[in-house]
Amino acid sequence: MYYEIHGDASHSEAVLLSSGLGGSHQYWQAQVPELAKRFKVVIYDQYGTGKSAGVLPHGYKIADMAAEIETVMAQSRTERAHIIGHALGGLIGLQLALQSPEKVASLLLINAWDKTDEHTKRCFDIRKSILKQAGLEVYLKAQPLFLYPSEWMKSNRALLDRELDHLLSSGFSEDNLLARIAAIEAFDVSQSLQELACPVGLVASKDDLLVPYSCSLELDKKLTQSSLYVLEHGGHGCNVTEPEAFNHILETFYDALR
Repeated sequence: MYYEIHGDASHSEAVLLSSGLGGSHQYWQAQVPELAKRFKVVIYDQYGTGKSAGVLPHGYKIADMAAEIETVMAQSRTERAHIIGHALGGLIGLQLALQSPEKVASLLLINAWDKTDEHTKRCFDIRKSILKQAGLEVYLKAQPLFLYPSEWMKSNRALLDRELDHLLSSGFSEDNLLARIAAIEAFDVSQSLQELACPVGLVASKDDLLVPYSCSLELDKKLTQSSLYVLEHGGHGCNVTEPEAFNHILETFYDALR
């Protein structure tokens, strides 16, 4: 598993960041410098993506992805960490907190959910059709439409072009993507939330095209130790499009845990 450590590795607390379907450690560029001021920061490429190359096995599940985080934690000598997860990364965080609660100090979940919503499945049906019928490059070109607001994309064309070039050279395969999407669609911990023992922060964007922000509202109602932060704008990838607002949420959430 490929990972990086940022900040002072001697910090008493660690934070581990897990990205969404793209699986890339580079997703968190706007957050790492801020978090490194107070934490040992661990970022990684999920298995079957980027520099963690490999063929995903049949029946691959979110529980397998949570086990990958445990591997990264062992390799990086991180006994316990605050977990920040975006979408799929949030599901992985939830699963890890349920199966290995001693490893999770807190969860901060960005546009995540406890059971995959039918609207999200509809979006994935469209994305799978694009992938199967038009191929990987067209799928990756279409991906920002589900992640970012149109005005932000209009103003950040060069960044999106660089991101596309990076993704095309990152070893993505159609089979791995389909296996990861299948794992997302099958995810359901809605009956286990009462077992969560750590504080949870929930970040939701009202204009998220892929995941209705009501999913975070519903999660908040089900949890006993949760804090909800709602952004009016930012889309699915709000930590990328609204970094200042998002980083303020980070500071607020972690200050409250002290």
